[in-house]
Amino acid sequence: MFRLWAREFKNNKMIKDITVSNDKNDTRTHKVFEAMDEICYSFDLSKPIWLDNIVEEFRLHSKTRFTQDSFIEPVDFDYLEIQVIEED
Repeated sequence: MFRLWAREFKNNKMIKDITVSNDKNDTRTHKVFEAMDEICYSFDLSKPIWLDNIVEEFRLHSKTRFTQDSFIEPVDFDYLEIQVIEED
């Protein structure tokens, strides 16, 4: 089972969160991108751009933050944080 937790923060307070599960036999990368699709749909967001520093942080810590710099459209939160909370 693969689970990804996403949270929106504004003024250091969590304003939304969702946990996405995936039990398909697929690569970690595919699972992350499928989870991000579901998160963006649920939060009504455009898909964020994975900048080099975001990719590196996620690779090392299984956790990263997307700020306004990662989105083309304006967002009404300070950052979107994602974290892998369970991995097969």
